[in-house]
Amino acid sequence: MNKGGSSSNLWALRQIADYMATHGSPASEFSSKNSFMVTPINDLHGWDPGSMVKGERLMRCKLASVHRLLDLFGWTQLPSTCLTMRVSKEQEHFLVLPDGLAYGEVTASNLVKVNILGEVVEKGSTALGVDLSAFGLHSAVYSARPDIRCLLHLHTPATAAVSAMKCGLLPLSHEALLVGDVAYYDYNGVMEEEEDRVELQKSLGPTCKVLVLRNHGIVALGESVEEAFYTIYHIQTACQIQVAALCSAGGEQNLIMLDRSVHRPVARGTVGWAGSTFGPMHKSRLGEHEFEALMRTLDNLGYRTGYAYRFPVLLERSRTRREVEVPATVTSFSFHDDGVQPHPRLHPHAQRQQQKTRWLNTPNVYQKVSQEQASPGHRTTWQKSEEITQSSGQAIKIENPNQFVPLFTNPQEVLETRNKIREQNRQDMKTAGPRSQVLASVIPDNSPPTPESVEPPSAPEPETPNPFSELTDLELEEYRKEVQRKQDGTR
Repeated sequence: MNKGGSSSNLWALRQIADYMATHGSPASEFSSKNSFMVTPINDLHGWDPGSMVKGERLMRCKLASVHRLLDLFGWTQLPSTCLTMRVSKEQEHFLVLPDGLAYGEVTASNLVKVNILGEVVEKGSTALGVDLSAFGLHSAVYSARPDIRCLLHLHTPATAAVSAMKCGLLPLSHEALLVGDVAYYDYNGVMEEEEDRVELQKSLGPTCKVLVLRNHGIVALGESVEEAFYTIYHIQTACQIQVAALCSAGGEQNLIMLDRSVHRPVARGTVGWAGSTFGPMHKSRLGEHEFEALMRTLDNLGYRTGYAYRFPVLLERSRTRREVEVPATVTSFSFHDDGVQPHPRLHPHAQRQQQKTRWLNTPNVYQKVSQEQASPGHRTTWQKSEEITQSSGQAIKIENPNQFVPLFTNPQEVLETRNKIREQNRQDMKTAGPRSQVLASVIPDNSPPTPESVEPPSAPEPETPNPFSELTDLELEEYRKEVQRKQDGTR
């Protein structure tokens, strides 16, 4: 009942539930004959291996749930069916079912973790080993296709019968078209030689996700557990339809084949299909909605899958008020003489929003309260017209922006005072550089001069006469020669 020395009610209830699920309850003797006790799938509460990677807990629950689904559908063939899952691409670790364990007994903790060679990395909660011959095929597929995360090998009578037909999987139904491209491989039961792995890689290709093993069933490949189960479910249905149709029609020539180029089914759950025109786009993987529905079915039956649901079924209501039941001794009935029903009580936030809206929508009509009605210390008071009961106040219409300027006020003084205030604000303010007085709306004291006050410009002073202006060209030439002789004499 204690975990880590501290009492926990939730942990105690979980321990009790696990104990009752494992050993049975005393009250089960009095239950009906149809009732049964199931082993929970998610039994990882008290088991935490040190080598568990991120997301491995959910992967174990998913793969164990698929084993339980195949057991419920009756698709289990113990010596042939094999389900595996890749849990780490970096280390190439895989989860497999231990040899000798029934599908109805699989839980998240008893799955064995192996590497690409089939060597055990994490033994799980059982003492059973791994069938290396059955894992050899899965190891070859995982090596050839790094994009694949889950493999489901089904060996039911219907799939085995179709794998033994020379015609292969025929496009007889909508489910057969949903399967997509199909690859065929002559499987002899073992994958020990390197030539077999190369031939398998050539047959499978880079994109095909359905592999028909001649006379050994069909393998579904998926990038997730949901996609692999979605594919294997439609494969099983298509094989059952084909076997029944061939038995009824008497041959392939009596059947109507569907043209893949004309009939193009849309796989529900793809990213392109998810969402709607008028709703939000929720990206979902192929087969995720169907897989979640099956997980809800298992949880309702008591399997406790531990699956993390991404798409809630029930629509969450927005609670605008607290839903508290009123006790029987309290009544909310009230009497109204006027017959007017009161407004319902609103949330405080809604009340504040309603008051703000009413204030914004109120017309800009105020009345000036006389000095006798005003409180001491105030000269005038402005109130709404509907709030004043006395008839002494009257509405004043604002017609001029200077309507409330005191009388006998000199406009020049007001202008000077305003300029002084703006100048002080401009000087006190820290700016990135000098500011213009024009941009700061500062009007200088000296107004621009008028044309009448401008004095005419005085006459310009006479210039000094140029001594060379009255010389002739001959005199200038002689002066130039004299200067040249003086320069030559000094040299």
